[in-house]
Amino acid sequence: MLKGLAITPPVIGRISIGKIVEKHGKRLPEKDDQFSITSLMQSASGWLPHPLDESLRKAESGKPAGKLRSIPVRLLFNEADLNLRADYSLFDRKTGRPICVGNGETCRRLTDGGITAMDCPSPDCCAFGEAGGCKPYGRLNVVIGDEDELGSFIFRTTSYNSIRSLSARLHYFSAVSGGLLACLPLELRLRGKSTTQSFRSAIYYVDLSVRSGSSVEQAIGEARELDARRRAAGFDQAALDAAARIGFSNGAFEDSIEEGAAVAEESYPEAPETSDRSGERDSESGERGASGEGAHQTGPDTSATPATPGVTATGMGTPGNRTAARRAGSRNGSQNHSQNNSKPSLLDKLDGKAAALPGKAA
Repeated sequence: MLKGLAITPPVIGRISIGKIVEKHGKRLPEKDDQFSITSLMQSASGWLPHPLDESLRKAESGKPAGKLRSIPVRLLFNEADLNLRADYSLFDRKTGRPICVGNGETCRRLTDGGITAMDCPSPDCCAFGEAGGCKPYGRLNVVIGDEDELGSFIFRTTSYNSIRSLSARLHYFSAVSGGLLACLPLELRLRGKSTTQSFRSAIYYVDLSVRSGSSVEQAIGEARELDARRRAAGFDQAALDAAARIGFSNGAFEDSIEEGAAVAEESYPEAPETSDRSGERDSESGERGASGEGAHQTGPDTSATPATPGVTATGMGTPGNRTAARRAGSRNGSQNHSQNNSKPSLLDKLDGKAAALPGKAA
């Protein structure tokens, strides 16, 4: 096995509840109120629909153009954390290269000297992560249909609501079924809610449940029957889980640089919006979240700014004094620019931003 390369489940399609749109000359993530199932091919207008997208829309609403808000799925693995991998991630917005990935306790960070293990205090308490737009990032692999039992569709998200809900459901279903997650007939559901932080507007997240018209008891019964048939046929689910575990641990980061361009565009936009901790501005894209959630932004550090006569801390003063202050600032900026001809690296920029944020652990 090639070392340093994470071996991830084969992906044959994407699931998303968001998309990329062009506004004012920029490509920005936009949320949606329905699922989209796409292939791995793109055109100038975006990702091409997968054939299953149309068939599932017809089955749910009776119309090819109906809204898709539930998807019947099965899982690949019995272990919950193999189906859904979630961590705090920071990506280079230009190259899509992973820079820092952590779990809230420890992280792996790309430095000038290579990949280094460090403490991870989570984005809210990490100056390095806050400066770079670190956020939760989850990847869920599911099986749709029976055409390829080991080929999966991937749903990627940066929503706290989706990650929290999916993680809870996976662990609960694993517990009540006796660890038969891979045999349970389940369904991805799109749910909505409104909060004061979303200004009463609807936000959408992804949940997991037993299929419509079925109870948990019925689903467990079907899972036991399928598990018995697989065992009789020689299907070794424990070995499959072990192989997946080894594959994920084979690389420092799960996402490759090749995939990273979509990560940066859809989940880590160039000009992120201020977001809240509870993920109230959710919307995700299957490939890379299209979450619309940005890094927490902080105001400029004015502690080292020299005082200008006639100008108060709030920038008020006489027109003449304000003009003088602007000219002085312009001269100072020109001098500083001429003294710094070399362009700092992205890591230098992040370290500089982190140093300017008081009370944060880098």
